[in-house]
Amino acid sequence: QVQLVESGGGLVQAGGSLRLSCAASGRTFSAYAMGWFRQAPGKEREFVAAISWSRSTYYADSVKGRFTISRDNAKVTVYLQMNSLKPEDTAVYYCAARTTSVVSRLEGDYDYWGQGTQVTVSS
Repeated sequence: QVQLVESGGGLVQAGGSLRLSCAASGRTFSAYAMGWFRQAPGKEREFVAAISWSRSTYYADSVKGRFTISRDNAKVTVYLQMNSLKPEDTAVYYCAARTTSVVSRLEGDYDYWGQGTQVTVSS
């Protein structure tokens, strides 16, 4: 069983930055692919970014160049650095773990999910 706890969300003005953290439990965290997804009001949950065990990274086109995903296996934590935030980035952000080293953009491929953290970007 893997537990994921997100933190770092909040209210920020457009153009600002936030860093989300996702603390994970589990001895095999370093072998897992990790992802961030988000869900805006009235919309389906969508892929944001993912990182493999070897730290290969993948991004949605909408955040490429603005967001950076990283992981610290010693701290059993994955991060999402979000810069140049836009009002359309407003959503609940979810951390997800896949019990395989292969990343995926599909939420159905992830086995564990955090409870989500709210990010609100004001214009």
